[in-house]
Amino acid sequence: MDVVCLGELLVDMFPAEIGRRLVDVSAFRPKPGGAPANVSVGLARLGTHSAFIGKVGDDAFGHHLADVLAKNGVETRGMRFDEFARTTMAFIAMPDPDTAEFVFYRNPGADMLLHPDELDLGLLEATKVLHFGSLSLVDDPIRHAAFEAIEVVSGAGGMISLDVNYRPTLWPSPELAIEAVTAVLPRVNLVKVNEVELALLTGGDDLSLGSQHLLSLGPDICVITLGKGGSYFRVPAGDGFIPSFDVGTVDATGCGDGFVAGLLTGLLTHGHWSEEISIEKMSGYLTFANAVGALTAQTLGVIPALPTLNMVEDFLSRHSEKQD
Repeated sequence: MDVVCLGELLVDMFPAEIGRRLVDVSAFRPKPGGAPANVSVGLARLGTHSAFIGKVGDDAFGHHLADVLAKNGVETRGMRFDEFARTTMAFIAMPDPDTAEFVFYRNPGADMLLHPDELDLGLLEATKVLHFGSLSLVDDPIRHAAFEAIEVVSGAGGMISLDVNYRPTLWPSPELAIEAVTAVLPRVNLVKVNEVELALLTGGDDLSLGSQHLLSLGPDICVITLGKGGSYFRVPAGDGFIPSFDVGTVDATGCGDGFVAGLLTGLLTHGHWSEEISIEKMSGYLTFANAVGALTAQTLGVIPALPTLNMVEDFLSRHSEKQD
């Protein structure tokens, strides 16, 4: 297995209209969602073998979500179904194509109730990468399950990837989010943040200083996504900025998940994650990831928007020709 994604798989309730606040939307349409699950599908679309570990409700939505992952080529034997808790739902509004508002319904949601003894150890021991988000650190038992998964994958020589993916309404306070993420960073090899998360964790917006601070806490690779502003990275060999692609944004929701899928796909071509990565190679990986994110932005929804490898290669070829 190339990548195991652990965490939330839920129903995103997308707004019928863009340009309205949450309370003004006339109707919502259910779509599969959850950042780690989105990444697992994005990886599969790019030809990377992926699996998902997480819990959903033993209800119509939960079984539908499992079917969606399986139909998209994701290994789902690590999924569990909870007969007592419902599948989590997230209502989304987009006042504009680049801004999203979220309200989550999980009290608790099934995704929070994955226990360590429910982990598929075979998947974890065989994977090259474990990817998860900070929502798996909010509360137990999923928090204990995440730490157990990290120990298993690290012990087998695998890479640990964290997308901070901060959702303020799901944390009791920003301070607890900072504490939880800071506690796990020494166990992480790759950390991905956006500008808001960088400021949350480091207290500033300076990309160079902030990335140096995050690497000092343990990771080997730090990546900062800047939306339309492109992306930035720091590795032991140095740092770099990669500009974004100029495309018409229909829906920016999930672009970060597409970006992560592209980044992990690129890193898997490098060899073992612990081998030093040159600035040139890292720039290439982020260019590819930026392209995946740009393509994702051009379609409403997340999973339906995630591109195939052929689509990304064609996109990059066309943009290379324009530059020439």
